[in-house]
Amino acid sequence: MSKRSVILIIEDQADIRSLIRMTLEMGNNEIHEAENGDSGWHMVRALRPDLVLLDVMMPGTLDGYQVCQKIRNEPSIKETPVIMLTARGQQSDFEMGRQAGASAYLTKPFSPLELIDTVDSHLAQKS
Repeated sequence: MSKRSVILIIEDQADIRSLIRMTLEMGNNEIHEAENGDSGWHMVRALRPDLVLLDVMMPGTLDGYQVCQKIRNEPSIKETPVIMLTARGQQSDFEMGRQAGASAYLTKPFSPLELIDTVDSHLAQKS
């Protein structure tokens, strides 16, 4: 039996968090959720997840880019795959995600299959 992966979803919209949770619970995943960048950053440090799904635009003092940068600057978790999720699909948005250290960038709306494929490929690279 394969190792259970710990995935943290940081997304302010409850319906999107729920959809992601339902999609990823079908696999061998332990899912945790945060509704803003501040609580998400706290949970990243406490949980040390195998993968983070991170919305870009969120309420609070930290947006997704800032959370991603914090993860990349923290030696013990800097290798954690971070998949940015956003409705913003301009080239400049992708560039900001790349500069922040995002492993991948999915534009909303994304398909459940696209999400599963992206998550699975990044978890496989990590193991």
